[in-house]
Amino acid sequence: MTEQTALSRAETSRARLLEAAVTAFAEKGFHGTTTRDIASAAGMSPAALYVHHKSKEELLYLISKEGHDDTLRLIRGAIAASDNPVDALRRVVYDFATHHARDHVGARVINYEIGALTPDHLAVIRRLRREIDDEIRALVARGVDAGEFHPRDPRLAATALLSLGIDLARWYREGGRWTPDQIGKEYADMALDIVAARS
Repeated sequence: MTEQTALSRAETSRARLLEAAVTAFAEKGFHGTTTRDIASAAGMSPAALYVHHKSKEELLYLISKEGHDDTLRLIRGAIAASDNPVDALRRVVYDFATHHARDHVGARVINYEIGALTPDHLAVIRRLRREIDDEIRALVARGVDAGEFHPRDPRLAATALLSLGIDLARWYREGGRWTPDQIGKEYADMALDIVAARS
């Protein structure tokens, strides 16, 4: 076996364990999930988990960090897509909401299991969350400065905008009443109401 093949197999095994951990954490919660649950779902022995990851907590951290990094990239990309704050807000809320609906299982773990992280890992996630918050707050401020948005409290409006997408992970299920696209469009309209956008 070549070094490249071994590396590829190791990466595949790590990815399988991460995917299994997302499912297990979503179903049982972090504390209710055992390393045996994760390894079994990945089709591996319990010992295999420790070959690729230091601990169950490290798996949660990697899942959470990747999810927050993806969300930050998504938000920055959506905001950068338009100089018009109204269009940028529509785009960012649509993208944020549909992303959370389509990956609601992962989003549930990423947003609601972070209390189980070690202090050092939690500090990294909190820094990423602040960056996400800052991007939305800056967009709302840009709309206010341009005379397009008129919220009574811009900071609270930005917090409400983020809550729209995050809470989707709590209740969204495939095959329900609304598709991710329908939710994204409706939430984008609601977002303009939240910031009291000029008609």
